[in-house]
Amino acid sequence: MKKLIIPTLVVLFLGCDKEDSKTPTNSEAVVDALTEYVIVNKVFQDIGNNNGDVVLSAESTTSTAKSNSVEKTAQDVEVTISPADFVTFPKTITVNFKTGVLGKDGITRKGEITIVSTNWYRETGSIHTATFTDYYHNDYKVEGTHVVENTGENLDGDLEYNVVIQDGKITTKSGALIEYQENSTRTWIAGSETPLYIWDDEYIWEGSQTGTSSKGLDYSLTTEESLHFVLLPRSIKSGILDVDIANIKDIKINYNNSTITILGKEYPFTK
Repeated sequence: MKKLIIPTLVVLFLGCDKEDSKTPTNSEAVVDALTEYVIVNKVFQDIGNNNGDVVLSAESTTSTAKSNSVEKTAQDVEVTISPADFVTFPKTITVNFKTGVLGKDGITRKGEITIVSTNWYRETGSIHTATFTDYYHNDYKVEGTHVVENTGENLDGDLEYNVVIQDGKITTKSGALIEYQENSTRTWIAGSETPLYIWDDEYIWEGSQTGTSSKGLDYSLTTEESLHFVLLPRSIKSGILDVDIANIKDIKINYNNSTITILGKEYPFTK
């Protein structure tokens, strides 16, 4: 979806430079920064979705377990839960994708994710802290700390989760390093009735993200209007993002009408 925005942006930013010679930021570097943001955001959103699914699956597994640790292998993914009883916390859940597992969404994951949970995923106040050991999302190596806290139901009865990503790093196949931080709220609005099937999930996302591109450009994003995510097919149905990259401070991505506004000018893009 988002990859189709980038070729258009190349032309737009080059055009902006021609109209405003005072803009010191190199157009190619700005477009690269936005392209890298698309990558890193997709990777960490995917991690959030899958980690929640893992904790929910662990709850189902341990409800009938009798040993102090459980190993469950499905589709070549090895999941270890310890302690394995239903009531003892904190609980450590290790997900080992080994040398690589191709998912239903076409993504190959390899390496390990370790999740330490203070309670089950649906329990208010539960905190789920994920770290990574030689973990790859396709060719992108992932590092950092991913913390999710269940803050309870909102007025509509939907569960809300605070998400904090600290020291997030993505290393590309070529060795380029992209840094990333996030503080956001994810509201689970659909799919909670089928907790062991992730693909019908939908959620609302709002908050802020910051980072530094591989070329040293700082960027930040905030939600002007909450984003509505669906997982299959993976897309953003609606919402508005405000984006700052280096000295360009007024980029707006509008998923409601499929337009992007740069320096006050509006252009269409294809989702």
